[in-house]
Amino acid sequence: MNTEPAASVHAESPTTAIRMYTTMWCSDCYRAKRFLQSRGVQFEEINIEEVEGAAEFVLAANHGKRKVPTFEVNGRTFHCSPFDPYQLSRELGLGDPSRG
Repeated sequence: MNTEPAASVHAESPTTAIRMYTTMWCSDCYRAKRFLQSRGVQFEEINIEEVEGAAEFVLAANHGKRKVPTFEVNGRTFHCSPFDPYQLSRELGLGDPSRG
């Protein structure tokens, strides 16, 4: 997991591309998607069971562990498993998740 400071990521910026690596059965992925959608944050969802090379990317990003959801933002990767709205907010620069 890359540990660069989250302050360099601003989800509201039109140049920020957020990729979210998921599976169909992952409840943490479902919660993360709903969280981002409720805040109007756009992201590209990549199902690691359907997209060639995606599972390998997740394994490489997470030191051999298949952790989903895994996010790729501006070349930086991190996972949010188990789902934590506070962690995801910090990583994406969204502010306090309890405020909406």
